[in-house]
Amino acid sequence: MSSLHSNAPAHSLAATKRTIVKAFNGRPFEEIFDEFQEKPLGVGAIAQVYKAKLKPDLAALGDDDIDPDPPNLRRRMRKNVDVLVKSTPSRVPSSYVAIKVLHPKVERVVRRDLKIMTFFAAAINAIPTMEWLSLPDEVLQFGEMMRLQLDLRIESANLTMFRKKFVDRTTAWFPYPYASYTTRQVLVEEFAQGIPLAAFLEDGGGVFQQEIADEGLDAFLHMLLIDNFIHADLHPGNIMVRFYKPEQLSLALGRHRESSSPTENALDVTEEVLQQLRPHRHKPAAWRAQLQKIDEEGYRPQLIFIDTGLVTALNATNRANFLDLFKAIAEFDGYRAGHLMVERCRQPDAVVDREVFALKMQHLVLGVKSSTFALGNIKIGDVLNEVLSMVRAHHVRMEGDFVNV
Repeated sequence: MSSLHSNAPAHSLAATKRTIVKAFNGRPFEEIFDEFQEKPLGVGAIAQVYKAKLKPDLAALGDDDIDPDPPNLRRRMRKNVDVLVKSTPSRVPSSYVAIKVLHPKVERVVRRDLKIMTFFAAAINAIPTMEWLSLPDEVLQFGEMMRLQLDLRIESANLTMFRKKFVDRTTAWFPYPYASYTTRQVLVEEFAQGIPLAAFLEDGGGVFQQEIADEGLDAFLHMLLIDNFIHADLHPGNIMVRFYKPEQLSLALGRHRESSSPTENALDVTEEVLQQLRPHRHKPAAWRAQLQKIDEEGYRPQLIFIDTGLVTALNATNRANFLDLFKAIAEFDGYRAGHLMVERCRQPDAVVDREVFALKMQHLVLGVKSSTFALGNIKIGDVLNEVLSMVRAHHVRMEGDFVNV
């Protein structure tokens, strides 16, 4: 299944060119790009992605979509505090863009696949006790999310929303979307220069292991607990790791305007670092040794999240329920978590042996707690499978969007 992330069958270059020309209001293809790599970077189930460089009159550098006004004194002071207490990325936007193009007739394919999923969800739901997994509701929720992916203007808007929410955070970044060139079938965004997180999972994070993990967790918890705007497709291929040199303390606290765009002499060090790492892929010892060297040279990692077509959010009731449940589990109070799941499920009166269910949750959570210092030994899939088995056995019916999150 992982091959569908980036190695699905591709559509023709001719179809891509026709779609792009239409998005740029009929402008000839040769007048849109200075460079265009004809081989797709990746081909997914819904679209494929190319790397290109726009003509100078079409390119836009900087972060004007989220920061159109000059920074005031308060923001400059806050930025300097960030530099003093933590590493802050020096922002140099890429001059290259990623072009995502929907596959021809993909809407018809998605509708067909959703009908198949709906049929099997209904068939499985007819098996005794399986109805408590709410599979038809889950397919319905998934179908709505997939339909949103068929309009790339929504992904562009999601990028802008994420960028605004993360503008003062240093844990992660999202590419700049060229909204004026984006249509239902084409998305143009800043090219995310980095190495997929999958490479670090395969070869190891070395000296950066803890830092990368902390940044990923911090970013995800911000989405989940604070923003209620969650990237719902966070497989390792959609998380890139770039490297940067931390910003220097700025003494420009006066009223004059600072430039938010890179100067001609600004250097994006990301590609330089990536060139050092790429030869060591699939050689874990050499990879970790090179990461050590990069650390000694003063570079820091930053996460870039891409492919934001799938996002999810909870309504007010389910959000309150989720936060209460999250708090109980974070405090390793499995007994309370079990009772919260029972009290706030869709049919509390139908639950069988609620006290036993709560005690089973307590046993499960305490089992996870005892392995806290050996998380590599915990298989999250096994934990979720056990929870779902308990939900079936005790008839605890959860809401579809709640299960999604």
